[in-house]
Amino acid sequence: MENFKNRFKDYLLLEKNYSLHTVAAYINDVGFFESFLSNAYDDDNLIAVNYNQIRSWIVSLSDDGISNSSINRKISSLKSFYKFLLKTKQIDSSPLLKHKALKSPKKIQIPFSEKELDLVLNQIKYSNDFDGIRDKLIVDLFYTTGIRREELINLKLQDVDLSSHTIKVLGKRNKERIIPILPIVENQVRDYLSERAQLQSITDSGYFFLLLKGVKLNNSFVYRLINYYFSNVSEKVKKSPHILRHTFATHLLNNGADINSVKELLGHSSLASTQVYTHNSLAELQKVYNNAHPRNK
Repeated sequence: MENFKNRFKDYLLLEKNYSLHTVAAYINDVGFFESFLSNAYDDDNLIAVNYNQIRSWIVSLSDDGISNSSINRKISSLKSFYKFLLKTKQIDSSPLLKHKALKSPKKIQIPFSEKELDLVLNQIKYSNDFDGIRDKLIVDLFYTTGIRREELINLKLQDVDLSSHTIKVLGKRNKERIIPILPIVENQVRDYLSERAQLQSITDSGYFFLLLKGVKLNNSFVYRLINYYFSNVSEKVKKSPHILRHTFATHLLNNGADINSVKELLGHSSLASTQVYTHNSLAELQKVYNNAHPRNK
């Protein structure tokens, strides 16, 4: 079975072009299910599984307090695994063929307000050194481009082109897209590059954003950075890079941007993915409508 999991890993990486983070999550989920089978049924044969065994795992996860959305993600990993086994003719049919996802409440992502962004970008005093200049640029790049955390971390020096006023981003499934950057951000880029060039030691020289010790950023550092600066101006429960991406899309839509253009900027493969960002712009539209329509006087 270990051989199948290794081939499944290659399938996710090479054929599906999933990120290392996503692949690791899928492999872990399959491994957890395999452990459950071993403990509950004294048999870890993933090929001979039936839906009742999967259903027992779902019940076990629910009893352990795992949310429906997290269970759905784990089952999605299993679906991919059995789809792979089906594709490679290891099984004749998937045990999850008739499975229906568990219902889970939709999470409403509350974006930062324009006032909160103004406070973070224009009122907070950043230190006038490498760390301060880098931190402000990270906040501004998230807000003005809508890039994902992984995309920012993996941004390369060669991907930032000031002559064309753009950055090249490698998104999900290795899909590239070009995003324009604003003049105010370009000025910050120049200041950052000047400071970056003076670092005493650089290990990850190809990456655009670095820590002071010359290595590339990591997920937890970027999350803590955003949380730290926005904790000074916002009482929102969630303060993360993804909320900044959500804010980017919402503010564009609120100010009249075409949803298809926002879709391209975000790197979404379908319009449905972009539409989750529209509930706030619809609220803004409702306010404008109520204030402007003659029948509401």
